[in-house]
Amino acid sequence: MSPNKRPEQPPVDDDEPDDWDKRIFSTGCAAEQDRMNDCYYVKKDWRSCKNEMEAFRQCWKRQGNDKRTDMKDA
Repeated sequence: MSPNKRPEQPPVDDDEPDDWDKRIFSTGCAAEQDRMNDCYYVKKDWRSCKNEMEAFRQCWKRQGNDKRTDMKDA
């Protein structure tokens, strides 16, 4: 190893929920959010994830998040 190069640090495996995770969990729709994101990750096209997006949207409404966040239907 050259003297100027530092050894790579292994990534930190942090299982504790961060602020983002806490906000997602507080919506009551974390599972739907994960499925929607996983769909996009695999297909790389939101248009191919309409069912997942609709499931998330319905969960969001059921949980009352549209009122909590003052979200308006477009």
